[in-house]
Amino acid sequence: MIAAARGGEAAEAVDRLPVARSAQVRRAWVRLVRMDGRAFAGVLALNGLAAAAGLAAPWLLGRIVDEVRAGAGLATVDRLALAILVCALAQIVLSRYAGLAGHRFGERTLARIREEFADRALALPATTVERAGTGDLITRGTTDVAAVGATLRDAGPTMAIAAVQATFVLAAVFVLSPLLGACGVAGLAGIWFATRWYLRRAVTAYLAEGRANAALAEELAATTSGARTVAALRLEHRRLSACRRAIEECRRTRVRTLFLRSVLFPVVDVSYAIPVAAVLLLGGVLMAQGTVTLGTVVAAALYLRQLSAPLNTILENLELLQSSSASFARVEGLAQAPRGGPAGAAPEPVDDRIEVRGASYAYDAGPDVLHGVDLRVRPGERLAIVGPSGAGKTTLGRLLAGMDAPRTGEVTVGGVPVAGLDPDRLRERVMLVTQEHHVFLGTVRDNLAIAAPDATDAQLRAALDAVGADWAVDLDTHLGPGGHRPDGAQAQQLALARVVLADPHTLILDEATALLDPRTARHTERALAAVLAGRTVIAIAHRLQTARDADRVAVMRDGRLTELGTHEELVAAGGAYAALWHSWHGDPTSGPPAPPPGPAVKS
Repeated sequence: MIAAARGGEAAEAVDRLPVARSAQVRRAWVRLVRMDGRAFAGVLALNGLAAAAGLAAPWLLGRIVDEVRAGAGLATVDRLALAILVCALAQIVLSRYAGLAGHRFGERTLARIREEFADRALALPATTVERAGTGDLITRGTTDVAAVGATLRDAGPTMAIAAVQATFVLAAVFVLSPLLGACGVAGLAGIWFATRWYLRRAVTAYLAEGRANAALAEELAATTSGARTVAALRLEHRRLSACRRAIEECRRTRVRTLFLRSVLFPVVDVSYAIPVAAVLLLGGVLMAQGTVTLGTVVAAALYLRQLSAPLNTILENLELLQSSSASFARVEGLAQAPRGGPAGAAPEPVDDRIEVRGASYAYDAGPDVLHGVDLRVRPGERLAIVGPSGAGKTTLGRLLAGMDAPRTGEVTVGGVPVAGLDPDRLRERVMLVTQEHHVFLGTVRDNLAIAAPDATDAQLRAALDAVGADWAVDLDTHLGPGGHRPDGAQAQQLALARVVLADPHTLILDEATALLDPRTARHTERALAAVLAGRTVIAIAHRLQTARDADRVAVMRDGRLTELGTHEELVAAGGAYAALWHSWHGDPTSGPPAPPPGPAVKS
């Protein structure tokens, strides 16, 4: 879908979120119109009345010509001129209210699109968002939604009015004289062919432009968020090169859409004069034969000259319509993105027992990073997973949390595959908490109520006390610009307080206290242990004191589970865990070196 010249991870990422097909986009438009069908019908009715009022002036002017030629007096001309003025005023008033109704319809429809997008984005599995990249999702939720909104709010109502006016004008010409009407329509053939040529190429070109913009946003976001790493490793030239490639692709796709417009509009400008000239020539011939009157020819010519205004409006907004159609295809494509699991498809787990049987996993068709892991976690057990960096601890945690499904083997909770559970049902049983965190703009209460909307203030304060967040005394403290700016440790405490309020049966902590200082981390872990007593806690940690407090310790090495037992048993065994423990206490010689990886340990 994306030109290979773009290259890089960002280009690969933007292909991961689907784009809706034309038929799906049309069905989505129809669905949105039906949701506010009465208002849409009112818009069409007002537009029709405004267009009908606008038809009166050319016809009345033609009547004036014929009446004057027939010898009518000044009173007749004044009467017809007054009628023209009244119709013009009626058209102005009706057009204003038609535009107002169209804008209201557009804003309501745009609100529905935004709400649907937010619901769909929040329903996406975390894995899908991670692999797609934030650039594409952000571009769809901002630039693309804004483009659709501009069409609904501005271009849509304007084009609706123009389309009704153009239809009525052509009908009026045919009513005056079918021959003159046919001549005028034939003169518009150039516009039809140019527009058809443009439409065949425009959607593809605008989709490519949207993907290029998303790739550029991804590159810029990655470079900005990793600025310190880029500077530390002196990767400036590589990042600049990647950004330049993305900018060049944006420029190339933009030039393509500009070329399409540069062909369309000159052809259209020339084509406006052709039907008027043709009607005047043919009208002269018909007048000589006595078939039509001069007033009829004048009215037909004025109608066709009047036709240029609505056609100009339609063609000027055609670019925006094509761009917004491409944007809407990207916005609506989110509905086709994979979900965590269909609601109600999986049976209800019989208990909270977690089992891993022969689980292997690989990222993006690469080599396996987990190899045949077997593990049983008893309900209410505190299990620590330790091992060197890259051993597979986090990957195993993601499988246990249902964020990924194993390539082979299975991971179940209560006998049901974890990854097959509906996300809402899954989070009631298993929750993964990492060292990544987010503070939402709003008060402390707002940030906590995300996890438990019905929680009382007493429950919110109890959750804060449980994680040692002594700084959050006032629940109405505003967080963010203009208020309290929490540091990394405080933000992590807020995230842990949400976990306490969510009250899952099984909690997976992947370095969840990594940003806290050792003393605060120990206090928080002990407080959490007290609050979550009786629940299953799986802690992935480098601080071995966490393993010391656990019921059992699982040791990972090179994607395999090499040791499993209590802290005392593993220290006494003198294996890899014993070496890690002694090294952590500053006595690397007191334990034997870690043995080479062996077969996976069966729990």
